[in-house]
Amino acid sequence: MGRKNDMEHFRGTSTYVVDPELARIVNISVALEMPLLLKGEPGTGKTLLAHALAENLGMPLLVLNVKSSMKAVEALYQYDTLTRLNDSRFGDSGRDVSNIMNYIRMGKIGQAFTSEERVVLLIDEIDKADSDFQDDLLDVLDQMTFDIIEVDRTVRARHRPVVIITSNAKKDLSDPFLGRCNFHHIAFPSPEFMGRIVEAHFPDMEQRMVGSCIESFYKLRSLPDIEKKPATRELLNWIRALRQDPGFEEQALRKSRETPYLGVLFKKSADLAQARNQLSYR
Repeated sequence: MGRKNDMEHFRGTSTYVVDPELARIVNISVALEMPLLLKGEPGTGKTLLAHALAENLGMPLLVLNVKSSMKAVEALYQYDTLTRLNDSRFGDSGRDVSNIMNYIRMGKIGQAFTSEERVVLLIDEIDKADSDFQDDLLDVLDQMTFDIIEVDRTVRARHRPVVIITSNAKKDLSDPFLGRCNFHHIAFPSPEFMGRIVEAHFPDMEQRMVGSCIESFYKLRSLPDIEKKPATRELLNWIRALRQDPGFEEQALRKSRETPYLGVLFKKSADLAQARNQLSYR
């Protein structure tokens, strides 16, 4: 019965608008206790989905930010040899130096496994890591156990976490990794869906203003030779900037070539210069 309720639970939040297909794959992943791999370009809401899911399910959120140099064991635990060495030399910490467990610090996956309650575990930007990291991680998540070799102890998950994994698709993931996950590609929102997102964040905004801002945004996003296209986050921040300006309505309804606050939308110098150059010739 509990799993059925989980499947019916996630429908987004007041500020995270989710389409029905994504909601279905999230809910079936929770019910089947399988990791969900989300792919898509930056700014499509992959990371925010984990935050929204944790809010919906009333669970704590733990975030593992993957780095290119990270080894799988770092996500599980770290053995603090330096502190133990200092304690053995100075002996004023109150810790029992002979007990190595006093110097084991759980990583994000270790914290998820040892938590007193079920958590949502976000493994963010898995494509930064090499294939060995990916496969080692999936073995741990599949078995829900890992070994602390320094003390010959096996850690077993008290509760199987809800696992969300994101990838910006910069690197191919291994077949074994893909085979153990459910998958969803989050496409960049259409103008219509973006309108729903904007309305969720600015419910008091007039419909014609929403439409004008979105029209200008997609024109700017489609400018040629832009390396980092503005995403949903930039659109929302741009609207916030416009609303701070007394001339908001006039500015929002201007033509694209007169668009203010381009620095809110474009975050790279070359892109900002290219946008200004393109707009000046329109």
